[in-house]
Amino acid sequence: MSATVAPASSRVPGRTGKKATFANVLASEWTKLLTVRSTFWTLLAGAVVVVGFSALWALAFTSSYDQLSASDRASLAPTSPMQIAFYFGEVIFGVLGVLVITAEYSTGMIRTALTAMPRRARYLGAKAAVLGLVVLVVGVVVSFASFFVSQLILAGKDLDGSLGDPGVLRSVIGGGVWLALIAVMALGIGTLLRHTAGSVVTVFVVLFVLGIVGGFLPGRWGDTVNKLLPSNAGGAILSPRKEAGQLGPWEGLGLFALYTLVVLAVALALFERRDA
Repeated sequence: MSATVAPASSRVPGRTGKKATFANVLASEWTKLLTVRSTFWTLLAGAVVVVGFSALWALAFTSSYDQLSASDRASLAPTSPMQIAFYFGEVIFGVLGVLVITAEYSTGMIRTALTAMPRRARYLGAKAAVLGLVVLVVGVVVSFASFFVSQLILAGKDLDGSLGDPGVLRSVIGGGVWLALIAVMALGIGTLLRHTAGSVVTVFVVLFVLGIVGGFLPGRWGDTVNKLLPSNAGGAILSPRKEAGQLGPWEGLGLFALYTLVVLAVALALFERRDA
């Protein structure tokens, strides 16, 4: 008698006969994300860096304001401190996105997870949805905190603004949306590389290094490429108005969202074909 192998099915472990639905996977990913210590510490580190650097740059602006030229003073916006701070904090939120998937590869939990939910598109989709929601909520809170802390300091030179100023509320909320997209993009990168260190380095290069390198590109083509780079495109949402050499706020965020979707699509295509 030849042995037969039962086909893999979506079952909830411990509940024979019940299929694992997308809602089950969402609940599982929610529990995993919020009960892992690294999630709390990474989010806390990101919050401290963004809020802290917003305060530091606000102090720098107020202390050097009298020495600034008229053009430099005119370029300052109420959101300027948080704009700079976000470039230092974005990679930390990207690290969280990487850890959400690479930690499962390093511990071997990915095989258990895919046994319970062999439909990999649903599995990765649930991870992206939960991660994006958590970082969106935390990101919006961090963004508002950064804005209000910096305004308290900028008020010393009457440089502060309010959420009612043109484009400011959109910039503050948009900052939280951008952080959520960063985390989801990093999830895609982690799925592609399946290695924590390599994925973190890649996220750092994509979000931080490319933006610096882009500023040194010569000529008009360099200006065009520079504003299309991921961090420069996404960061445009933090400006209350369209800045010279940048895409419009919604254009930039839309382009970054497109980059995120492309990374996730490629990650899913490889995720479906490779062994766990």
